[in-house]
Amino acid sequence: QVQLVESGGGLVQAGGSLRLSCAASRSIFSINTIGWYRQAPGKQRELVASITSGGTRNYADSVKGQFTISRENAKNMVYLQMNSLKYKDTAVYYCGADLTEWDGEYDYWGKGTQVTVSS
Repeated sequence: QVQLVESGGGLVQAGGSLRLSCAASRSIFSINTIGWYRQAPGKQRELVASITSGGTRNYADSVKGQFTISRENAKNMVYLQMNSLKYKDTAVYYCGADLTEWDGEYDYWGKGTQVTVSS
C-alpha cells in the first residue's frame, strides 16, 4: 500500500505559477508509475503528467511545455511545476500511484488539492 498526500494548491491569477507536491509513504522507486491527474467540475479525471520508476515522463498534450513533473527520491516526493496557468487549468489535482503487490496491481489516490486560476 501507499498513502499519498498532496499540497501546494491555491488561487492564482492567469499567467502565474504553482508547484504541487505529493508525499508518498514509501519509496517511489517501488511504485510502477506515479503522477498527477486532475478533475474539473463536470468532467472526468484526466492524466496531467506521470513518471515511472525508471524515470520515463509522460505528459498530456494540453500541458506539454507548460507543466513539469519531477521527483525527489530521498524524500519520496513528486512535484508538478505549473507555469503560465490558464483558467482552463482550474481543477482538483490528484496524486495517483500504480503499485504492484503480491496479489495484483492496484491504484492509489490522494485526497486532492484545489487549483483555481482566476482570469
